[in-house]
Amino acid sequence: MSEDNNRDSLIAAARTALENSYSPYSKFRVGAALRFADGTVVTGTNIENASYGLTLCAETVAVAKAMDDGHRGGLEEIAVIGDTAEPVTPCGRCRQVLNELAELGGTDPVVWCAGDADVVKTSLSELLPRAFGPASLS
Repeated sequence: MSEDNNRDSLIAAARTALENSYSPYSKFRVGAALRFADGTVVTGTNIENASYGLTLCAETVAVAKAMDDGHRGGLEEIAVIGDTAEPVTPCGRCRQVLNELAELGGTDPVVWCAGDADVVKTSLSELLPRAFGPASLS
């Protein structure tokens, strides 16, 4: 499959996840999709809480689902999309959570930041340079 097809299918999975968002407070829906080396795609959506600090971002939900399914490496691609025309990037907390999963497999995943009108390609290391992770504790 070409990079464009991979990107488009991953963004479509993130867009589908966005439809399940529970975001009554911000009204800002976000979907995320993670693709692993074995082809598995795991999605997540943001889940808000009246106690705002307990809100879960889409990327964090996807990572938790992936870890619960036993994925501890092989993270190759991430797609994030929001309810906006402009591309959405993972927040700082999500960058750190994604880095933990990526570092377990020694990968630097491509990150597709999508909006309604545009897609930006970057990498996790570009979004989180000099990251603190499991290797920092050795």
